[in-house]
Amino acid sequence: MKTKSVYRCTECGAESLRWSGQCATCQEWNTLVEEMAAPKVVAGKGASAARRRAGSSAYGEGGQVVAAPRLSEVVGEESHRLTTGIAEFDFVLGGGIVPGSMVLVGGEPGIGKSTLLLQVAARLQRAGHATLYVSGEESPLQVKLRADRLASDAGAVQLLGETNLETILATAASVAPAVMVVDSIQTVFTGDLEGAPGNVGQVRECAARLMRFAKESGTAVFVVGHVTKGGGIAGPKTLEHIVDTVLYFEGEGTGDHRVLRANKNRFGSVDELGVFRMSTQGLIAVENPSALFLAERGEVQASGSAITCLLEGSRPMLLEVQGLAAKAGFGTPQRVSTGYDGRRLALLLAVLDKRAGLSFAQLDVFLNVVGGVRMQEPAGDLAVAAALASSVFDKVLPPGAVFIGEVGLAGEVRGVSQAERRIAEAEKLGMTVAYVAERSVPKRASKSIRVRGVAEIGTLFRELFR
Repeated sequence: MKTKSVYRCTECGAESLRWSGQCATCQEWNTLVEEMAAPKVVAGKGASAARRRAGSSAYGEGGQVVAAPRLSEVVGEESHRLTTGIAEFDFVLGGGIVPGSMVLVGGEPGIGKSTLLLQVAARLQRAGHATLYVSGEESPLQVKLRADRLASDAGAVQLLGETNLETILATAASVAPAVMVVDSIQTVFTGDLEGAPGNVGQVRECAARLMRFAKESGTAVFVVGHVTKGGGIAGPKTLEHIVDTVLYFEGEGTGDHRVLRANKNRFGSVDELGVFRMSTQGLIAVENPSALFLAERGEVQASGSAITCLLEGSRPMLLEVQGLAAKAGFGTPQRVSTGYDGRRLALLLAVLDKRAGLSFAQLDVFLNVVGGVRMQEPAGDLAVAAALASSVFDKVLPPGAVFIGEVGLAGEVRGVSQAERRIAEAEKLGMTVAYVAERSVPKRASKSIRVRGVAEIGTLFRELFR
């Protein structure tokens, strides 16, 4: 017997028996999503009388009373994490894979998600942890050809080429793997819903059942989700609230650097970041990301280049910021930023114009964070301002200088968290001078790096470009 389904509006929650382009309740377009219809339990007169005698309310109709223990009565201990041997991957997860957890790995198509998870499966299988790799997009031969190119031997990994959810769960229950990889969630479907694979209803229902299987069986489930450039609703954004951990794979398609970022983690800290390098033998973990991102800086420096130190989760990391200000060739100057928020750039340009006397009204401004990393915290503001001023004055910044600080609307330089850790990372990479907010200057002076406190950006520019 086919399970009934309804169409529910994602905006107002109204139900409809059929799909239509517009919700009849809130008048929003393209918001109806197919979902499983919850069965309604109709109790007999005897059962209703028994509930009345027990004092149950109407809210408990059809339910079952269970014991609710106190937190102090809950027994057990945290499960032992499974380590893959890929240091950057385990670091982002918070120390390894938690049994019974569900991890979503998102990213644009072709960024390297399947390659990374196939390497993880090979490492786990070699360590004695049974692994099941479910491929819905590629044939078993295609997966084998990719595995042959990897440095890790994935020959012992169990492979299932299937897209039907019921078949996947039945096979996983019989195999009982420690880890299961589903590549990808957009290809999996359940026969209980009429929608095609990849639509919102199918994705949500399949993810919910995989999550239930992970919790009941103790199998850690990895789910691959594609993110289109248009930010389609059927991507990982739909699943973020269902899964335990959300990992995003980022990077420029033309480069060989890949960044794995934890946006959500119930078993570790968020915003942790792991760096990988794509090679002919797969993804190679980068132990020192700061050295990698600064490796291509030549001895001959050009204007418009500044170094900053960001704190990604618990890891300080040095990055290069490149700014270019050139005479506008058209009527309206351009503002182009890569790896830096465009609205933050517009705000910073206004501050430089008002507080430091640097006008960009007739200049095109281009900003790039080298390495494909997105600068999300304001600690890099001072480096962005220094890079743009260096390009305007066409003067090279000191080669061993690092700029750490937030720039306020009044032009003041504000302190950032854990400044001493950032300065220590800069010192480790050979930096000789650090420009920080005055309150961030450490009490103990270092012999190899000189720390200069800066009150406002005008003072900094006068010192650098006098």
